[in-house]
Amino acid sequence: MSPPDPARPNILLVMTDQQRWDAMSCVSDWLLTPNIDRIARAGTRFSDAYTNSPVCIPARVSLATGRYPHNHGVWQNQNKYTMPTETPTWMQGLRSAGYATSVFGKTHLHPHNGDLRDREHLVRAYGLDHVDEIAGPRATTVARSHMTDRWEAAGVYAAYRQDSQDRFRNKPWVARPSPVPLEHYADVYVGQQAKSHLQEHDRTAPWFCWVSFGGPHEPWDAPEPYASMFDPASMPPPIEPAWPAAQARPRGRLDRRLKQRPAFEPGDVARLRANYAGNMALIDDQIGEILGVVEDRGELENTVIALVSDHGEMNGDFGLLYKQNFLNPSVRVPFLIKAPGKAAGVTSAAPVELMDLGATLLELAGAEPVEGSYARSLVPVLENPHERHREAALSELSGEVMLATSEWKMALNGNGEIYLLFDLVNDPHETRNLAALPEVSDVEQDLRRLALERLVQTAR
Repeated sequence: MSPPDPARPNILLVMTDQQRWDAMSCVSDWLLTPNIDRIARAGTRFSDAYTNSPVCIPARVSLATGRYPHNHGVWQNQNKYTMPTETPTWMQGLRSAGYATSVFGKTHLHPHNGDLRDREHLVRAYGLDHVDEIAGPRATTVARSHMTDRWEAAGVYAAYRQDSQDRFRNKPWVARPSPVPLEHYADVYVGQQAKSHLQEHDRTAPWFCWVSFGGPHEPWDAPEPYASMFDPASMPPPIEPAWPAAQARPRGRLDRRLKQRPAFEPGDVARLRANYAGNMALIDDQIGEILGVVEDRGELENTVIALVSDHGEMNGDFGLLYKQNFLNPSVRVPFLIKAPGKAAGVTSAAPVELMDLGATLLELAGAEPVEGSYARSLVPVLENPHERHREAALSELSGEVMLATSEWKMALNGNGEIYLLFDLVNDPHETRNLAALPEVSDVEQDLRRLALERLVQTAR
C-alpha cells in the first residue's frame, strides 16, 4: 500500500440505531462505553445534536441527502419507500472524489423485506460499492441477508422469529436475552464483517467505511453476558412530566401518545434500561475491535472517525417507549467527530442537525458539496469550537415541526400552533411545558418567526 495522504483522510462512520443522546459514559454514569468515550476525547462531541426526524426512514433519507422531510416528502416509516437512484448523496460525492466506499449493516433507504441482496444495486447507486446489508431487528424476521443465511445454518433463525413473535404478541418491552447467541448476534455480525473488510483492504485509494449497527434499537434482547452486565437497580429513574392537565394550550401528536402509554409493571423500565445499557456495551466492544484494526493498519491518525445515531429512544421517560416525538430522549442524538489536525477533547453546544454530518465528511475529504443539500459543514466548529454554526436545529414528523435553539425548544402541530415550549436552560429535562402561557408570548412569537423563515428558506 502507498503511504496515507494527509490531505485525503480515511473515513470511518459508526452509526447506531435508536441510541439516546445520553447513552454514552462520557455523558452518563448508567452505562459503560469506553471506546465511544475515546472517540469523544480525540475529537469534538456535539452536545446539542438533533435528528432531522425522530423516526428511522425520514432521518436516514435526510442524512443521505441533506434535505428535510418537507423536501423529500418522507414523513414516516413507509415500508415500501425506495430512495430514487438518481438522488444526489454525499456517499456518491466521496466515491467521485476517489474513495473506496463500503457499508455494513442497516441503511433503510429501501424496503426491508424479501432478500436485501436483490437490491444491492440500489445501495451501490447511492454511492456505496461494497455492500453487506442487514435489516433492523424487527424486519430481520422477514428480510433475508448474508447474516440470516448464517443464522439458518446455525439453527437459530427460527428461534429468533419465534422470540420476536412472542414479544410483540404479549409484552413488547420485555427485557430478556436473545435466542441468538453472542457470536451470531446482529451487532456482532456487523462489527466483525466491517473488521474483516478493513483487515483485508489493500487498495491505495482512501477508504470510507460505514458501520451501521441495528442496535440498541428494541427489542431489549442483548445476549449474555451483556444482558446481565448492568443491575436494573442502578438505572436512573424515568423522567416524569409536570404538565398541568388543564393547561389551555393547543394539542399535538405527543399528547395523543401520552394518552396511550404502556401499562408498565414495577421494575419493567429498570430492566429494559439495564438491557439497553448492555446492548450499548456490546456495540462499544465491537467499535473497540474496529478501532484496533485501523490502529494496526497505521491509519488511526489519518482517519476521520464519526459516530451518530438516527434518533433516540424514550426507554420509559414520560411513560413512553420508542421514538416519534420531539422530547429530548427521542429527538436528540449522539454526534462525535474526530478529524486529523482538528481540536480534541472539546464539547460544542452549537445546535447541530444529523444531516450536517454528510457536508462535514465531504469537506474533510476535499470533495464537492451535494447539489440541493441544506446540510452545513461542521469543519469551522471542529477548528474553532466557538464558531457559530446554526441559530437553531430543525426536526419534522408527520407534518409537525420542531425548532431548538440553545435556550428554547418549540414544536408546532399540524395546524401551525405551538403546543410544546421548553426552557432548555432552566428545565433541561423538559418537565414543564410552557406553551401558551402569557409570560412567554414574546418567546413564542420569535421562535415561530424563526421556524417559518427556515421553512421558507429551505422550501425548494
